[in-house]
Amino acid sequence: MENNSLVRLQKALADAGVASRRACEELITDGRVSVNGEQITQLGTKVNPEKDELAVDGEIINANKSKSYLIFNKPAGVLSTMSDPEGRPSLGDYFKERSERLFHVGRLDKESEGLIVLTNDGEIAHRATHPSYGLVKKYIVEIEGHLSAIQAQELRDGMRLEDGLARALEVIVLREPTPKNAWIEISIHEGRYHIVRRMFEELGLPVLRLIRTEFGPLNIGETKVGRWRHLNEGEVENLFNVLKLNR
Repeated sequence: MENNSLVRLQKALADAGVASRRACEELITDGRVSVNGEQITQLGTKVNPEKDELAVDGEIINANKSKSYLIFNKPAGVLSTMSDPEGRPSLGDYFKERSERLFHVGRLDKESEGLIVLTNDGEIAHRATHPSYGLVKKYIVEIEGHLSAIQAQELRDGMRLEDGLARALEVIVLREPTPKNAWIEISIHEGRYHIVRRMFEELGLPVLRLIRTEFGPLNIGETKVGRWRHLNEGEVENLFNVLKLNR
């Protein structure tokens, strides 16, 4: 009879907040993971997180940690990494007092602002960034110049960038433009590098400011810049539902 307490090692590590499942697979194949003192390099290995002792680089991992789900309003100038070897401001600077090992879901480039999800739940991180789930991201963008109706339609229809087609799901001009700039709300389901900035630059409209306000069912709400908060029960439930996960 199959033991239902057994799970794949990479899943147990991801669930414990070590890293994403893909990154945990790399830790295993690199020989950095041990189970009950024995080095493991095979990805098919199954473990019982409640009984087996898991370690990464010799550090014992608590596989029964409670799960944390946080929203952070990232300021401009902060790197979307938990640490930076050059000492530049990073996400980790804002979470030094938390004991669990958090990692961020997706990323924003250094000068972009807004909503980033952080969690120690590896399965959530894996699914939320996987293209097959296509979580919609919404941004408010300040551009240099004005967006014409033709250009807005071009964003919706899709444009060819160097790494493939990019298409907006929704484009809205938020306010009457000034002589020099305009504010646009744009929704996309992709997460490619600098995708929103590159779309506007393709139209000859440099981005002056970019703020992510929504990530899937989550909204930045009243969370102030540089502050974070726990997701409430409804937000966690909505996130699990959209990612087709059971709590």
